Amino acid sequence: MIDWADQISGVAVLSRRRFCAFTAGGLFSIPAIARAALTPIAPSPALLGRARAALDRHARAVCDRVTIGVVDFAAPSSSPRFYILDLVTGRSSAMLVAHGRGSDPAHSGWVERFSNIPGSEASSAGAYLTAEIYDGKHGRSRRLKGLDDDNSNVEARGIVIHAAAYVDEDIAKASGKIGRSEGCLAVAAADLDHVLDRLGSDRLIYVDKVSAAA
Repeated sequence: MIDWADQISGVAVLSRRRFCAFTAGGLFSIPAIARAALTPIAPSPALLGRARAALDRHARAVCDRVTIGVVDFAAPSSSPRFYILDLVTGRSSAMLVAHGRGSDPAHSGWVERFSNIPGSEASSAGAYLTAEIYDGKHGRSRRLKGLDDDNSNVEARGIVIHAAAYVDEDIAKASGKIGRSEGCLAVAAADLDHVLDRLGSDRLIYVDKVSAAA
């Protein structure tokens, strides 16, 4: 398994829609929402440790343990914080993702709280399992299942991955934040195919907010 903590310093965003990153295997390019300044393309070691623990904890449910998603809700919504990690090759990408309006009532751009309660319109922390793709009110989307007590109502709440116009780099630059979802992992339309294709069925997505001191 790749030690992502050792790779953080060597991975950076270089352009608006594509970035190049050095890994143990060499130089490669992956489409993603990018930042103007150099940005690490890896979650914090503490958050990654929790994601790895979740991967082990839910080993029976997660059929494909090579590629995982990690959402770092300790970061502001203006930053790429939805990471897709290949644990074999070391490749990674990061993109913008919205949090629920119930997690950020004042629309500050920061997650203040999580909730698993139906109707809360908040994001839920925990381990998610990707399910099937379908066409719904937001177009092409992927269903999600909650694997932990903190996100056990994900299916009942209709929490999915979908594209949204309010998730956009230009909005993030102009406002210092992007729009909010109703708890779904909403991504930019330009990133949707990348997310759905890389995170196929029965993959783990770990969502949490870990303080820097953790």
